[in-house]
Amino acid sequence: MNRTELILGVALILLTAFALGWLANWLLFRFRRVNTANVAELDQMANELHSAEEARDSAFAYMEEREAELTARLGQTEAELQAAMEGLGEARREVSELRAYIESLDT
Repeated sequence: MNRTELILGVALILLTAFALGWLANWLLFRFRRVNTANVAELDQMANELHSAEEARDSAFAYMEEREAELTARLGQTEAELQAAMEGLGEARREVSELRAYIESLDT
């Protein structure tokens, strides 16, 4: 095997490797290419996702608003309960004093 045959052999091997690489690249490109139907479907999915996120955000805002309202009502109800309990305690003390006074009058 002389020098010319070696050069031709190496050139043929490199050319074959290049051709196989180019063919593999072309095949991958063909199989991975996105067609217009897929693009339309992706756009529709993106729009639906955006709508779902907006609905989620509005639901969170409503929930926070409702929670604040209920917390305020709970605070007001607790204040009313405390006032009622104080009034009931005062009424019980007055009743106790009146009973003691009535018992002192009877004896």
